[in-house]
Amino acid sequence: MLNKYAVSSIAFLIGCLMPLQSSIAQPALTLEQQLGQKLLLDFRYFCHQGASKQCRTPMTQLPNELANAISKYNIGGVILFSENTQSIEQIITLNQQLQHAASKSSSALPLFISVDQEGGRVARLPRDVATSFTGNMSIGATFEKHDSYFAAQTAKVMATELSALGINVNYAPSIDVNMNPDNPVINVRSFGEDPKRVATLGAAQVAGFENNGIISSLKHFPGHGDTNVDSHTGLPRVNHSKEVIYQQDLAPFKQIIATQSPGMIMTAHIQYPALDSSTFTSVDGKSMIKPATMSRKIITDILRHELNYNGVVVTDALDMAGISHFFNPTQAVINTFAAGVDIALMPIEIRSIDDLTKLDQLITDLVTAVKTKQLNQQEITESAQRITALKSKFKLNTSFNAINALVNAKHVIGSKAHRNIEAQLAVEAITQVKNTHNTLPLTLKAGQHIHIIMPDTRKCMALQQALQSISKHTLNYTCSSLQGFDPQQAHTDINKADVVIAGNATPNQSAVEIGGMDDLKNDPQFALSNAQQPKALESLLKVAKKQNKNTVFISLRAPYDIAEFSDYAHAVLASYAYNIDHDKNDIVTGPAFTALAHVLLGKLPANGTLPVTIKK
Repeated sequence: MLNKYAVSSIAFLIGCLMPLQSSIAQPALTLEQQLGQKLLLDFRYFCHQGASKQCRTPMTQLPNELANAISKYNIGGVILFSENTQSIEQIITLNQQLQHAASKSSSALPLFISVDQEGGRVARLPRDVATSFTGNMSIGATFEKHDSYFAAQTAKVMATELSALGINVNYAPSIDVNMNPDNPVINVRSFGEDPKRVATLGAAQVAGFENNGIISSLKHFPGHGDTNVDSHTGLPRVNHSKEVIYQQDLAPFKQIIATQSPGMIMTAHIQYPALDSSTFTSVDGKSMIKPATMSRKIITDILRHELNYNGVVVTDALDMAGISHFFNPTQAVINTFAAGVDIALMPIEIRSIDDLTKLDQLITDLVTAVKTKQLNQQEITESAQRITALKSKFKLNTSFNAINALVNAKHVIGSKAHRNIEAQLAVEAITQVKNTHNTLPLTLKAGQHIHIIMPDTRKCMALQQALQSISKHTLNYTCSSLQGFDPQQAHTDINKADVVIAGNATPNQSAVEIGGMDDLKNDPQFALSNAQQPKALESLLKVAKKQNKNTVFISLRAPYDIAEFSDYAHAVLASYAYNIDHDKNDIVTGPAFTALAHVLLGKLPANGTLPVTIKK
């Protein structure tokens, strides 16, 4: 049954947006229109009053000021964050409002409405509403048994759900080859360490997205897999030789472009001196090697000419420290366009009405850059043509039937069939790395005591409730949360336990999975508390080992931590994910925890294989 909000929203949309408008067939665009199409903005927060830096009011309905800006400047697209996506009705209404604003622009071109919905660690739609899956490395763990089946299926499901909401671009898949155990930003967002396997799975996802109406965006070109710096917080550098770059980093991009070329490719804010050692002068006067996003050798010579990519190239977010620490916004956009990039993603921060003057100034500065030949007029025109051609290919339009959209979305998003695929992937990915003395499956009797050690209480609850729902026995449970626990109580609980199950999640969450640069401003202590967890976990595992407790260690994210903790446990599992999808009324669930419970209790086998090498 539709609520009052949905009904009123539909009434508004029908009045504003019917009849259906398709707006691709257009006369040649003016320079200002072309430049507007090359900007993709975020409106994550918006406040009518107060300083923009302090604004944390989620933009869930489009204010008139932002609608007018989209229309006035012929903006090419927007990106949505979790703050913008709160319910099915609200998302559809917002996306209709966005496209309605685009219909009023002089070009009347539809918007790219984009999102980071990779699955696993990076998902912007509410997890209790949309199907989010357990992510790329879990897909990689299923490859030996299932080949590319889960890559194709997950992309098809996510595409179906995104399309139903009016979203048309997904910044996925990530085809970075994770070669660095200390990679803080990619790790389980990668399919694994084998370039050929990554290419096969990435191509399957591109097909799964684009055959179901969603423009995909391979990322992060030319590769973010061997970095130990997060480009959200710094400027990484890859010192591979040219030979290694072509064999590992570039190989998946080359293969997928040749066989399943995507609508978009996203650049990386990473220095690759073996590909381009030319320099720039940063805002503080230092000479530095150009990041790939601003390298003409990498974007035009290699990606365009050598790899023959003819689609749309979009930057990673330009508010990331890998760019914003070294350039002002106008310089950043000009440099990316000069390198051959088509779309500047999040070039300026718009959080208040006053910030709209920045957009006006940016357009003015870009027009000047063309007229003074800092930017090539012909290249700007060709870039805009690539953008409009992609919109035409995917039949983007500025409106669709609101009632049909809402009914369809309610039917498909988070459907039983989709959740079943999510559950299947989670189980098939579980990897048994160690099992001495036939510790697994656990043989439990009624009344026995299980002590669970997890990064936080919610994960304890998720595993406990999953075990309770599957076990035929009534068991006693205690929990140690590594976010903050009483060591003395933890030692007492371990002493009483028959079984100790301990989980760890490393590396720490990066800015991209918690939402972007704004989140780091919100909670500067976030990483510090997580950094203390491994030492606390090790101390408790030592206690369990000294008391000869039956112990299982679970690697909840990147499995490299198995090398650190496996000696303390009789059995070791890897799940590659720990996401909580439902947390209401003291019921906490997630597909990875349900899958772990099935394997721990022997209800289902652990069929996964490690997609990366674990070195001690």
